[in-house]
Amino acid sequence: MASCGGWSFLSGSLLLFLFGFISLLSIHGEAATKKYQFDVQVSNVSRLCHAKPIVTVNGRFPGPTIYAREGDRLIINVSNHAQYNMSIHWHGLKQYANGWADGPAYITQCPIQTGNSYVYDFNVTGQRGTLWWHAHIFWLRATVYGAIVILPQQGTPYPFPKPDGEQVLVFGEWWHGDVEEIVKQGNAMGLPPNMSDAHTINGKPGPLFPCSEKHTFAMEVEQGKKYLLRIANAALNDELFFAVSGHNMTVVEIDAVYTKPFTTSAILIAPGQTTNVLVYANSAPGRYFMAVRPFQDVPIPVDNKTATAIFQYKGIPNTVLPSLPVLPMPNDTEFALSYGKKLRSLNSRNFPANVPLKVDRKLFFTVGLGKSVCASCINGTRLSASLNNITFVMPKTGLLQAHYSNLKGVFTPDFPDKPPKAFNYTGAPLTANLFTSHGTRLSKIAFNSTVELVIQDTNLLSVESHPFHLHGYNFFVVGTGTGNFDPAKDPAKYNLVDPPERNTVGVPTGGWSAIRFRADNPGVWFFHCHLELHTGWGLKMAFVVEDGPGKDQVVRPPPKDLPAC
Repeated sequence: MASCGGWSFLSGSLLLFLFGFISLLSIHGEAATKKYQFDVQVSNVSRLCHAKPIVTVNGRFPGPTIYAREGDRLIINVSNHAQYNMSIHWHGLKQYANGWADGPAYITQCPIQTGNSYVYDFNVTGQRGTLWWHAHIFWLRATVYGAIVILPQQGTPYPFPKPDGEQVLVFGEWWHGDVEEIVKQGNAMGLPPNMSDAHTINGKPGPLFPCSEKHTFAMEVEQGKKYLLRIANAALNDELFFAVSGHNMTVVEIDAVYTKPFTTSAILIAPGQTTNVLVYANSAPGRYFMAVRPFQDVPIPVDNKTATAIFQYKGIPNTVLPSLPVLPMPNDTEFALSYGKKLRSLNSRNFPANVPLKVDRKLFFTVGLGKSVCASCINGTRLSASLNNITFVMPKTGLLQAHYSNLKGVFTPDFPDKPPKAFNYTGAPLTANLFTSHGTRLSKIAFNSTVELVIQDTNLLSVESHPFHLHGYNFFVVGTGTGNFDPAKDPAKYNLVDPPERNTVGVPTGGWSAIRFRADNPGVWFFHCHLELHTGWGLKMAFVVEDGPGKDQVVRPPPKDLPAC
């Protein structure tokens, strides 16, 4: 009997093993290749009683949403029919050892010339949630952007209540004039370009603006059901508050990483960031405004008008006037800081937070906004920006190509780990540049080393908040604070258990943020402020992460159709 019992046990174990193995094959077999055709073209679009030609993808504004599952392969052929050279960045996708598909112009590729095409070919590995894509050259992402929805693998549930429906909401900005011409005019004056004329939700400003009858986005909901809102901030220069009148939201994900759920009346989302929230349609049936407006806690001119969309219960006629939500005040720093403290990684068994506890390389970057001499500018000076007193100069050759082919004279791998001179970073305005230099200087990082980077705002001309995006990586935001970072005291306050994991971090006005990541993705990876204004002024740099020892830990060869400069 013992023998029979043992055989029965072994047979059961074998069956379980085979079932599990077949299940894994089944899950793997369901990974698909998704193909998209992106035609970059000029289309006539009307908003706020103004019609103008804009650059679009497939004639749509915003562009098409990309849908995939974790594990899928994406092949996206981008054909450029517009008058501008073009590149597309798949914001938040890690592109392991495959920077050729990352997209920032002159960093990982040269732009796609007018009349040419380029195929972005990459896998979606170990990521699920909401991300987005956008043009990554000049200010063309003002109209060239869209969402990326990555569903979990088949049979893998969400770690939160399954929604009855989903809706993508992408926030943006709208200018009456030609954005590229507006930027050129600002540069000629040595001043910031004119601010936008409206914010938008899915490309539409809503009924608080003129000529809005066709330009208001609405989603229909049913009483008693719950909805997942997939939110991306594609605005060029504004952090935004968002709220739904008469409804709270439960935050469940940021930057395609699950979070510990918490309920809030409003969210804060910086350019480049994404946030998923659950909304329960449990209020009195009616029509409710969803609204966005900027957060700006320093006296800098912004487009502070409120864009709206409609959260409409089924069966309610359009004649019912929607109610507006109570949004935080534009300068509500207290809300902004408290909201950030509520963000925590889920850190569950299935979704652990693998925070680096030992740090191999410590970096300290100061953010500076100042002025520099400009002989061609009408005022003789222009606004500029720097990291560690270096204003980044864009190369004319793709940096990844230069690194991969060992081309000389394109960049130097000597970006400093800290600023050349320490000072009271957030004290009285210095109105000086501290001898800012210009150059294409990169920071070289050893493969698989752990990095801690503290980003410190400074008060050269003025303090200001900065959303910083790191290409090719997620990172953990282990600490944030106001004033000057104190290396003796502040690290003791770090959250090393369940800090939020992101690809874009907000550095608070007159404060600092500390991030940690493991440099396990070889290649050249852009690091920049996601305010297009500041990026254009030079608030950017790049990391060169060296190859690893394994055959799969080196940068892949470039594709044959890689655009030439």
